[in-house]
This record gives sequence, C-alpha cells and structure tokens, in this order.
Amino acid sequence: MKSIARFIAGLAILITFSVSVALADQTACPELFADGQAPNFVNEKLSLKSREVCYSGYAIKHSGVTRTPLYAAEHLTRDRLMQGKGMKRQSQFHPDEHIPASERAELHHYARSGYDRGHVAPSADMFDMQSQYECFSLANMVPQVPENNRGPWEGIETTVRKIAKSKGDLYVVTGPIFNADDIQRIGGAVMVPTKLFKAVYDPRRQEAGAYLIENAAGAQAQKISIAELEKMTGINIFPSVNDNVKARIMNLPEPKSFKERKHKGGR
Repeated sequence: MKSIARFIAGLAILITFSVSVALADQTACPELFADGQAPNFVNEKLSLKSREVCYSGYAIKHSGVTRTPLYAAEHLTRDRLMQGKGMKRQSQFHPDEHIPASERAELHHYARSGYDRGHVAPSADMFDMQSQYECFSLANMVPQVPENNRGPWEGIETTVRKIAKSKGDLYVVTGPIFNADDIQRIGGAVMVPTKLFKAVYDPRRQEAGAYLIENAAGAQAQKISIAELEKMTGINIFPSVNDNVKARIMNLPEPKSFKERKHKGGR
C-alpha cells in the first residue's frame, strides 16, 4: 500500500511537471526505439518496480505497481505489416513469466471486471506466430472500457498502421495515463488508466505527433504534440528527437472506427 501511495503521489504532480533533458534509459532491444534510445522517466517515481521486457515485435516498460505497461514501443514498417497481412489472430491471453507473480496481472484479475484486456502494442501490428503469441501477454494489457477498445481506439490503431504503410517507417510508443485523483483497480490489483496515448515519429521526414483519448465510452481522439504528451505523462517519449520536432504536430489523419469505416464503405 505504501508503494501505491508513493506512485499516486508522483502521478499527482505530472500536470505541472516540466520536462527536462535526461539521459535515455539503457535498453536491451535498441532496434525498437528511435535512434536506439528508449523513453526515460523524467518523473523518477514512475520507475518504481519497473522493468523492461523485450519481445520480437515490441518492447514494454512494465510497472509492478500498476501491473500494466507504462509504455509499449514498436518499430513499425511497411515490410513488417505486409509480412503479417492476413495472419490469423492468436487470442491466447496469458500471464507473463518475465514478470514476478507479485507484480503481474493474472487472468482472474480481469474476470467479470467489465473491462476489456486492451492491447497496448496491437495484435494486428504483429508479423508471425511468435510475435502474435507474445502480444497476448497480460503484461501488454490495460483494463479498457469495451466501447473504447473496440471503437475509437481500434480506429487509432488502424490509422497508425495506414501511416506506417504510407510512409514506410515509423517509431510508435503507446501507453496509459493514470489520473491520481481517480485511481481504480480491477481484481484488487490492476490499475485502470483514465487516458491512453499513441505517439508516432517519422524519422525520414522528422515529424511527430500523438493521439490522446479518454478511457471511456463515447470518447473522441485528440491530436497533440509530443511536447504536450511528455508534460502530461512525465515520460521523455522520444529522447533523441529535436525539441522543435516535438513542439509541432505532424499531419495526423482523423481516425475512424471499424463501424465508421464500414458505414462509409457501404454507401
């Protein structure tokens, strides 16, 4: 309980926390990060019980306090997406053995909670059977409102894949945001995020931006700069990216949910 209290206290100051220059975290999977530099915590309280796990298709920084990722990172390319095109989804949710039992989510935490096991790194981004299996680790999940997960959030995920196919090469960092004034837990353990973000960086064109959305039914996506997102999260999302790039919002398409895309296609 003391650890959770310290974590929440740290989250409470994020809104007014000024992002400063810091050294990037060391990473065992640099190929998944822009210039090989993993995000780092400007707010060091976020690092409490955190650990990196590298998978074949993505990497996470996992929190033993929230029992969720603090972020998932991907190097999303046109070739990778084409390799995974048409691959059958492997829906085998499982606890992650890389995470100590006292810090990880279990299947029973989500049971009858009313929340989806929402992917942070999406399964549709994966490119082979191994990456698909790894993607269904509970270490890659957050409790997500079903209408959000299956609606506008799915639209954001699909839109980012389209951007990657169009531009050929993107670095993507996705994660939850926890409002210290409204912390909820499912199964007495896993914290429910109040917001979700997906940040993208185009290294060829030196452009970046992010989608931000409330974890709620009927929520609509916002487009914000990486600089805004870093102040909000307390995480230096892309440590190697120039501040001028972070201050500008790249031309991000308006995301459309599957229902909206289907309706448009049926006209």
